[in-house]
Amino acid sequence: MGMRYVSYRLFYELQRKSGILKLKFPINPKPIHSLSLAEWKASPQPFFFQLRETIALVKKPNNILKEAFDNILSGKIQFFNYQYFDLGNDYDWITNPDSGFQYDIQKHWTEVNDYSKEAGDIKYVWEKSRFSFLYTIVRYDYHFEEDHSQFVFQQITDWIEKNPLNCGPNYKCSQEISLRILNWIFALYFYQNSPHLTDALFSKIIQSIYWQLHHIYHNINFSRITVRNNHAITETLTLYMVTALFPQFPNSSLWRKKGKKWFEQEIAYQIYDDGTFLQFSMNYHRVVIQLLTWAIRISDLNGDKFDNCVYEKSYQSLNFLYQCQEDSNGYLPNYGSNDGALFFKLSDSDYLDYRPQLDALHILLTGESLYSAATEDSFWYGKSSSSSFHPLKKQFGILRFDTGGYYLIRETDTMTFVRCGRHKDRPAHADNLHLDVWYKRENILMDGGTYKYNTDKEDLDYFMGTASHNTIMLDNQDQMLKGARFIWYYWSQAVDMKIKEEQDYFELKGRVSCFRQLSGSIIHERIVRKMKNKPEWFIEDRIENKPEFVRMKQLWHTPDVKKLHFDSNQPSIIKKSVCSHYYGQKAMIDQIVFSANAQENEINTKMTIIE
Repeated sequence: MGMRYVSYRLFYELQRKSGILKLKFPINPKPIHSLSLAEWKASPQPFFFQLRETIALVKKPNNILKEAFDNILSGKIQFFNYQYFDLGNDYDWITNPDSGFQYDIQKHWTEVNDYSKEAGDIKYVWEKSRFSFLYTIVRYDYHFEEDHSQFVFQQITDWIEKNPLNCGPNYKCSQEISLRILNWIFALYFYQNSPHLTDALFSKIIQSIYWQLHHIYHNINFSRITVRNNHAITETLTLYMVTALFPQFPNSSLWRKKGKKWFEQEIAYQIYDDGTFLQFSMNYHRVVIQLLTWAIRISDLNGDKFDNCVYEKSYQSLNFLYQCQEDSNGYLPNYGSNDGALFFKLSDSDYLDYRPQLDALHILLTGESLYSAATEDSFWYGKSSSSSFHPLKKQFGILRFDTGGYYLIRETDTMTFVRCGRHKDRPAHADNLHLDVWYKRENILMDGGTYKYNTDKEDLDYFMGTASHNTIMLDNQDQMLKGARFIWYYWSQAVDMKIKEEQDYFELKGRVSCFRQLSGSIIHERIVRKMKNKPEWFIEDRIENKPEFVRMKQLWHTPDVKKLHFDSNQPSIIKKSVCSHYYGQKAMIDQIVFSANAQENEINTKMTIIE
């Protein structure tokens, strides 16, 4: 990770343990005066919409939206866009509904352990406190022409009163704070003319927003140096946007200037020139797509353009994700870390459907929908006044994204997805040369997913490790050596990737340095040969410099092994395994394992889809 990372972590831990951080993040600060409700309503800064009455969206009340809304009103909250937990109508905001553990709200956030076996996964505490559920209420009120602003404001004030500033688990992560602020602001604009929004209530919310923003600013280097992923993008953008929308805040000019500069730097660094993303995760890349949508639209409305790099990399990001997408349902390979994040859900589409989020940004950049019809999200954000990019088109044949290390073979009925990456940034899963296969809208060979970040070792080893991916293992060794939490040692590195197209087939030949914890000279070579216009693949795996007495295994994961036929030079076994499409959830799948004896270093397999 480099000396900058190491030195800052040491400095940060010294500040935390000495109590210096407690002084920087006060519990009972003096109230600030920025603006009154009347002043704000008289001249609000431009937002996606100025009033709910100005939203240019056809009202379409439906049962899916109503059911989701009714659940929220009864105390049932959907976690990670899938599973419901009944939190009741008097939730304390600090109890983990998955483990039952209650955090100490009197503890300063620097004293909260976010990786405790007893407490369980802290994301279950953070989930409701993000306030993403507000979008369901806002959409319900818009489509059904009702007003539940009193309930919305009651939820916000309840959170403020039960979460003292800088105390408890909900101040532990600055990204969570950022999301909470943005979602509150969305609700404030929508319900600004509500009779329930009083001067006193507005002042309480504004005070909380300011001091949470103060927390983000004074802790920003933790995300920019030690985390440097979508967290840093979220936090720097929040600094810029909130101060753009509320220029009356103290320090507003400084925070806005620095937030904008830092955001531009993060986009320039984190999104590679080919549009791929440093977290090597489809879902986290979508998170960035949503943040870019907010950034581009708000900056455009306020006449404050970003550096051209932001727009260019937004467009390239869209292109990468769109080329990897199954158009009929909007799904992408379940590749990389997937924690259920979908911050700003403005449609009834399923979490796995990426079309609403990709379409909203595409319309801002090109002025046109990416699909046959515009999705609901785009109507909430509106159109940009300066669309300057050409609409994207689906490409066929071999597509290469060399910087990120992704390679596609796309035909009318098939998509073959191969990862062959060289890492300059931290890898999340031990999955180099993983192969995904899609046929007629179905993910036939699939990635195992993520499940949970804080769970038992067996699950962590499986989902983050090589065992849940369609690649090679040596005995039960991962491609890299697992460290604590999200750390991997001996990063696998692509040596090269050669592509070839012949009359009858496409071919990808990748070579990766891996298993360096066993020997520094091991090379995995994989050849993927896709027969043109046939559901037929030839996969040749070779291990160079394989240590003695180590067995080579070729792994495949599929939702239904009966749909596949394999021919191989090695024997196989079929067993039940698991995958995770949604965070915290498991589903049964089939795992096929071809094994060579200890003296052999090659497994060749032909795979055909049975129609």
